[in-house]
Amino acid sequence: MTTLGDGGGPSATSVYSGVRSSVSGASDVPGGAHKHISPHIGQIDSGEKMDADRMDEKRKEHMAYEYLCHLEEAKQWIEACIEDELPTTTELEEALRNGVILCRLGHFYAPEILPLRKIYDRDQAKYHAKGLHFKHTDNFNWWLRTLEHVGLPKIFYPITTDLYDRKNMPRVIYCIHAVSLYLHKLGKAPLIEDLLGTATFTEEEISAMKLALEKYGINLPSFGKIGGILANELSVDEAAVHAAVMAINEVLEKEDSSETLKALRNPAACLVDVLVENAPRYQGTLLKEKRDKSAKAGAQNGDVDDSQRDVYEYMLTRDEIQRGVTEVNSTVRAEIAEEKFCNAIGEVNQAIVGGDLQQLLYSLQSEDTRLKAINPDNVQWYMDVLSKAIKDKAEMGGDSLLTRDEIQDIINIANDIAEHTRLVQAAVVAINTALEEGDADSTLEALQNEHLDLSDVHPENKDYYYQGLRAKKQGKEESGSTLLTEDDIQEGVNDMNQTAEYDRNVEEAFAAINYSVKSGQSAQATLHALQSEFAGLIENIREDCAEEYLAALRKAQDEKQEELTSEEIKQIVEMVNEKKHQEELKNQAVGEINSCVGGMDSTLLLQALLNPHAGLDNVQESNALHYLNVLTAMKKSKEERMGESDATLTQAEIQTGIDKANEQTLKAIELAKAVSVINWAVDSGDSAATLVALQAPAANLRSITEECAADYTRSLAEAKSQRVGEKGDGWAEHRTRGGHAFYYNWKSEQSQWEKPENLPEQSSHLRREEIQVVVTKVTAEFDRWTLLKSNEPLITQLQARIRGTQCRKSFLSRLDFLRAHEKQAVALQAHWKGSKQRKAYRERLAFLNSQATAAVMLQSFVRMWRGRKAHRERLQFLRDNVAAVVKIQTFWRAKTAKRNYKQLVEVDQPPASSVRRFLALLEQSDIDFSEELECQRLKAQVVQEIRCNQQLEQDVRIMDIKIGLLVKNRISLEDVVTHSTQIKKERRKGGASVSVTTGDSSALLSTGLGGLTKANQQRLEAYQHLFYLLQTNPNYFAKLIFEMPQSKTNRFMENVILTVFNYAQNNREQFLLVKLFERALKEEVQSKVDRIMDIVTGNPTVIKMVIHYTRGERGHNVLQDLLGPLVKEVLEAKDLMLITSPVDIYRAWINQMESETGEATKLPYDVSNDQALEHQEVKDRIRKTIQQLCSFCDRFQASIMESVQKIPYAMRFIAMQLRLALVAKFPDAPQDDILKVVGNLLYYRYMNPAIVAPDAFDVVEMGVEHQLGAEQRRNLGAIAKILQTAAAGKMFEGENSALSNVNEYLAKAFEKFKVFFLQASTVASAEEKFGIDEYSDVIMLTKPVIYISVKEICSTHSVSLFFDDDLVQGWNQALHGVLSVCKNTLTDTLNLWIFAWEDSCTLGLLF
Repeated sequence: MTTLGDGGGPSATSVYSGVRSSVSGASDVPGGAHKHISPHIGQIDSGEKMDADRMDEKRKEHMAYEYLCHLEEAKQWIEACIEDELPTTTELEEALRNGVILCRLGHFYAPEILPLRKIYDRDQAKYHAKGLHFKHTDNFNWWLRTLEHVGLPKIFYPITTDLYDRKNMPRVIYCIHAVSLYLHKLGKAPLIEDLLGTATFTEEEISAMKLALEKYGINLPSFGKIGGILANELSVDEAAVHAAVMAINEVLEKEDSSETLKALRNPAACLVDVLVENAPRYQGTLLKEKRDKSAKAGAQNGDVDDSQRDVYEYMLTRDEIQRGVTEVNSTVRAEIAEEKFCNAIGEVNQAIVGGDLQQLLYSLQSEDTRLKAINPDNVQWYMDVLSKAIKDKAEMGGDSLLTRDEIQDIINIANDIAEHTRLVQAAVVAINTALEEGDADSTLEALQNEHLDLSDVHPENKDYYYQGLRAKKQGKEESGSTLLTEDDIQEGVNDMNQTAEYDRNVEEAFAAINYSVKSGQSAQATLHALQSEFAGLIENIREDCAEEYLAALRKAQDEKQEELTSEEIKQIVEMVNEKKHQEELKNQAVGEINSCVGGMDSTLLLQALLNPHAGLDNVQESNALHYLNVLTAMKKSKEERMGESDATLTQAEIQTGIDKANEQTLKAIELAKAVSVINWAVDSGDSAATLVALQAPAANLRSITEECAADYTRSLAEAKSQRVGEKGDGWAEHRTRGGHAFYYNWKSEQSQWEKPENLPEQSSHLRREEIQVVVTKVTAEFDRWTLLKSNEPLITQLQARIRGTQCRKSFLSRLDFLRAHEKQAVALQAHWKGSKQRKAYRERLAFLNSQATAAVMLQSFVRMWRGRKAHRERLQFLRDNVAAVVKIQTFWRAKTAKRNYKQLVEVDQPPASSVRRFLALLEQSDIDFSEELECQRLKAQVVQEIRCNQQLEQDVRIMDIKIGLLVKNRISLEDVVTHSTQIKKERRKGGASVSVTTGDSSALLSTGLGGLTKANQQRLEAYQHLFYLLQTNPNYFAKLIFEMPQSKTNRFMENVILTVFNYAQNNREQFLLVKLFERALKEEVQSKVDRIMDIVTGNPTVIKMVIHYTRGERGHNVLQDLLGPLVKEVLEAKDLMLITSPVDIYRAWINQMESETGEATKLPYDVSNDQALEHQEVKDRIRKTIQQLCSFCDRFQASIMESVQKIPYAMRFIAMQLRLALVAKFPDAPQDDILKVVGNLLYYRYMNPAIVAPDAFDVVEMGVEHQLGAEQRRNLGAIAKILQTAAAGKMFEGENSALSNVNEYLAKAFEKFKVFFLQASTVASAEEKFGIDEYSDVIMLTKPVIYISVKEICSTHSVSLFFDDDLVQGWNQALHGVLSVCKNTLTDTLNLWIFAWEDSCTLGLLF
C-alpha cells in the first residue's frame, strides 16, 4: 500500500515541485464541508395558483418550522448555560419532561435556591429504566421557584401538565425564551440567538412537528412579543435611571476608570454588555463624547442661561452611553480578532518550520486563520508541501513566511495530491476487502482497477489470485501486518500466474492416470503414470503394490462413474500403502504375543497386547496375569486339538481370550463385592441387609429362605467370631469357578489377580464357600422347625390336656378351703371394699376442690348445650308445624285489625296509631293534588336556582379572567364591556320556564304548543320514554360514562346526569343515582382494574363522580361539623409549629439562636437530614413535635370514627360496593389491602382535602380579607400527612426516616382505621334504605318529571345516538327502539323547542 513518506508513492515534495507554478491560480476546494440552505417554508410563488387548503398547509408548515427554530434556539442557549450537550432538537421536548435539564438551568442562575442535591433523579437513571415518575414533577416545581426568585413575571409561567403530560410544550419553550431575555437584561446569562431563517431541518422533521402541533390543538405563543411583554410587566423607575445616568456623567469627569465601571454596572442604569476589561476604553470614549456634546451644545446655545437648558444637552443620555459601550465592545472585539488572525498565521508558519504535525493541524483548523477545506487526514501532505514552499521562498530571497492566500492555495494542491494517493490506497483496500469478504470475481474486478499498474492479470487465473493473495494476506496478519501493499499484490499476481501454469501440468498428469485405469492398461502402465513428476507421487509409490493400486483405482472409478480427481488418486495411493503397512505391523505384533504366551512374565505379555498395531481392544493392565493364564490355556488347548507343539493363536483368538478374561474379572469383582457386603451386613447385625446381600445374584448362594434372615445373621456372626485372624489392610482371597485365586480389598475396593504382599495368613473375612456352609445349615434347621410347626395343633392339644388336669386339681383344692372359711372371707372382702371406696371418694373430692373454676365452666357449657338443644328442638317443631303457625298468626292479625277498625269507627277521637293504619284507604282530595303540584313547582324552582347559580359562578370566573387580561393589556376595555352586555342579555332571556308533560295541556296552549301535531306528539313521548329509560336503568349511563372521553365526563356529570336525577331531591332519585354509581363502579372494577392498587394509583371516573356529588349534597355540612372545631383549634394556636423536616427544624433553631444572641452562629446553614439529626436540640424538637402531632391526630381520628353515621349514605354505599367488588374480583387478597382501598376513598379523597385546605371547602368560616398563613397550612399539612399515612397502612421510611418513631403509632392508628373503614362500608341495601322496589313507580300518584334545558336534551340525545350500539349491547333493546324513533327527528324537534323555549323545560317521564 502506498503511504505518505514511505517511498510507496509520490511524495508531497516531489509533486509540489511540478505544480508550484499553478499555486497562484488554484481555486478553493471544499474539503467535505456541507452547504446548508435555509428552507423557505411558507413562501408562495406569485405565479403559482394555490387553493385555500394548500395555503393553509403552507401556513402550518411555516408554523412548524418556526417552532423548530425556537426549539433549536432554546437548546443552544441551555447548552451554553449548563455547559453540556443536549439531545437533538426533535427530541428536546421529551428530554425536558422529567425536569432535570430545567433544574440544572435553574441551578445556573439561582444556585442558592436550587442546589444540585435537590434535583430528583439527577443522573436520569430511574427515568431511563422505568420512565416518568410522579416525583419528577418536583423538579418542575423547583424550577418555578427559581423563576420566582429571579423575578420573572408569572404571565410566562407554564403549569405542571404542560410539561409532564405534554399538553402545551410550546408554552414551556416560550417560558425558556422569556427567561433567557430576562436574565440577559440582568446580566446573568448570554443572549439567546435568533435562528429563524438560518436553521435547517429535514422535511420529515417539519412534517412530524406539524402533526405534533395539530395534536396539541393550540396556537403558538408570540415569541416576538416577549420583549414588549417584559417591558410592560417590568416597569422601569425613570427617576432611578435618571439618577444612575447623572452619576455616570459625574464620575466620567473624575477620569477614574474603576469608578466609571462601577457606575456603568449599576443595575438602575439598565445597561448591558458592560465588560470589566474594557473599563479604560469606556472612560476615554464616553468622556470624549460627553465633552464633544457639551462643546457642541455650548456653540449652539451660547446665549442661553444654564438654568434654562436641558441637562441632557450637555450630558450623555442612557442611550448614548449604551451606544458608546457597544461601540467600544465592537472595536475591542475587532482588534482582538485581527490580532488573533495574525497570531494564527504566525503559529502556522512556526509549526511548519518546527515540523510539528499536531501543532500544524491545530493551527490550520483554528477559526482565526480563516482557512477552508482543512482535512485532518492530509496533515502530512500539508507539512511536506508547505515546508517545500517556505524553502523555495527563502531561496528566492525576501520574507520566507507564507501569507494566508499562499497557505490556502497550497492546501488546495495538497488536497488534490492526497486525493490521488487515496484513490490508489482505496484500490488496494478494495483488493484487501475483496480478499476478506468477497470472492474470486470481486477480487479480479478489484485487481483490474485503472488506478493500479498491474500487468499480466489473466481472468482465467482469478481463483488462483483470490486464494494466493488471501493466503499471503493471512501470512502478513500472523506477522503483525493487516493489509497487503501494492508491491505485495504485484508479487502475488506473478506468483499465482506461475502456480496456475504448474497446476495445469499436474491436471494433465492425473488425466493420464485416469485414462490408464479406464482404458484397461496393465498394472505396470498404471504404475508408470503414477510415477510422473507432475503427479507428485514418486516418493509414495511402491512397486510391489502395482496390482493393488490398479484394483483400488478401478474400483473407485466404477463406484464414481467418472474420472477421479487428483486428491482422490492421492488418497487411494496412500490408502493402499497404509493398508499394506498395517498388515505387516499387525502380523509382527501377533507374533510377539504368541512368543510371550506360555512364559511366566505377564509384563512382557501386557506390553505386547498393548501394541496398537495388534488391533486389540479392552486390554486392561490389572488383568495382565489373568491374560497370561487364559491365553496359555487356550494355546495348550489348540496344540492338543491340532496335535502340533508350535501352534500359534490368531488375532481373533487373542481378542476372544482377552474378552473372556475381562468377563471373568468382572464376575470375580462382583463375587468379591457381594461377599464383602455379606460380611459388612453380618458385622452391622442388620438381618434385613444380610438377607438382601445373601440373595444378591453375584453371590451365587443356594438355599436362601427369607424367614431365616435373623438366623443367618446370628450364625454367620458366630462363624466370624470363631475365626481368629488378622484384619490387615482389608485384603481377602476368593476363588473363581475356574479355580483361579482372586484378591479383593473390601476397604479400598481394589482388586487384582496377583497375591498382595500384606495378605494375612488367616483372615476374619468369611469366604463364599464358608458362607454357603452356614446358610445350608441354618436352612436345614428351619426346615425341621417348619415340620414341627405343621403339626402344632396335635402338640398343643396334648399340652392343653395335661395343663387342664393340673389346674382342675388345684382349683378343687382351693374351693374346699374357702368353703370351710366362708364367714371369714366375706368379712375380709367387706372391709377391703369399704376402704377402697372411701379412698376413691376423698381423692375425687380433693380433685374437684382443686379444679373448681374448670368444673363451673364445664357445667356452664353443659347447661348452654342443653339450652341450644332445646332451642333447636323448638325451632324444628315450629318448622314442622309452619302451616298451623301461619293460621294462628293470621287469626291474631285479623282480630287485631278488627279491634282497630272498631275503635276507628265507634270512638269519636280515635288514637293516631289507629288512624295511621288506615291512611291508605282515604281518598285523594283536591288539597292533596294541590300540595303535590306545589311540591313539584318548588322542586323545579330549586333546580332552576341551582342551574342559575352554576351559570353565575361560571360568568364570574370568565369575568375575572377578562379583568385580569384587561389589567395586563392583553385585551381591550371594549371586549370586557361586550362580554358584560352579553351576560346581561342572557340573564334577561333566561327567565321563563315551560312545563311539558303529557297531562298538562293548558301549559302547552299557553306557550303556543297546544296545537302539536301527531308526529310532534310522538316525538315528545319518545323523549319522555328515552329519559325514563336512562334514569331507571343504570346500565345505560354507566356504559355511556366509560365510552365517553375522560375529559368530558366531569362536564357531562355536572350538566346532564345530575339534572336527569333532579340533583337527588327525593328518595326515588337518590335511589336511582346511587344505583347508577353502583353499576358504574362494578363496570370500572371489572374492566379497568387489574390490581387492587389500581384504584389508588389511578383516578377512576366513578370515584370522582361520587366525591363531586357527596360534597355538593349534605357532605359539606358533615365535614364542617366533623372537622371544623378541630381545624379551627389548630388555626388559632399561634405558637404551634408542627415542623417534621430535620433540616427546617435545624434552620429554625439557628435563626432563633442568632436572633437571641445577635451574633452569627458558626454552624453551617445548608446541611442534610443526617447532619441535622446529629444535634441533640434537633432531636428534642422533633420528639416534641411528634408528641404534639400524635395528640392532634388522636383527636382527629376519634372525631372521624365517631362520625360513621354522619357520613352521607351515598358515600358509605359506594364504599361498601367497592369493598364487595374487590373481594369478588380478588378473592385471595388480604382484607387489609382491600380496606386500604376503601380508606383511600373515605379518608384520602373525601376527608383529607378538607383538612389540608379548609378554606377551599368552607370547613371554617373565613372572611375575604383573611387568608391562611404558611405556618397554618404547614401545621394542617403535617397532621394530614400523619393521618393519610396511617389510613394507607404505610410507614415512614427512606427520605422520611426521621419520623420513624411514629411508625408504632401509625400501626395502632391503622388498626383503628380498619374498624372505622369496615363499619363505614357496611350499610343497608339501597332498596331497604329508600324503601324502593321495582313496583314503586307503578303506585306513584304523579308521574316523575325532570327539569332539563334544551341544550342538555340535545347533548344527551346526540351522545346516545353516537354510542347506540355500545349502549344496547348485552341488555334489552328498549333504548334502541326509542332512539330509532328519535333518530331522524332531532333537528326538527330541537328547532321547534328552541323556538318555543330558549332556556329550560320540565319534561314528564313515561314508562
